[in-house]
Amino acid sequence: MKRSEKILCGGYTIIAVVALVVTWSNNIAFMLQPENQNTMSFYHALYANQAAASFTNDLLLYALAGFIFMVFEARRLHMRHVWVYILLSLLIAVSVIFPLFLIARQITMSRQLVQQTPIA
Repeated sequence: MKRSEKILCGGYTIIAVVALVVTWSNNIAFMLQPENQNTMSFYHALYANQAAASFTNDLLLYALAGFIFMVFEARRLHMRHVWVYILLSLLIAVSVIFPLFLIARQITMSRQLVQQTPIA
């Protein structure tokens, strides 16, 4: 893998780690409040006002576009188990898992390029 590809993957890793910390610190803080002990309270908070609803809908539609991209890229590059990335996006956070998919994609493309490069 080229140095620039390693730097790109490092950037994706930083994004994934930061996303994990900021999303789950808020998720845990929300769940620790006595009135927020179930999934429905979380869902209702997503649509508590127009700003929250706008952001929620924006994120959901972005995630949908990301899932479509992931499926088509995985098929194009012959990457296996793309469904795991989609499932983990729903369980953990799309902002964590999408960069991890992009790392796997970059590694796959790099390996394929090395396999296609003729030996001089």
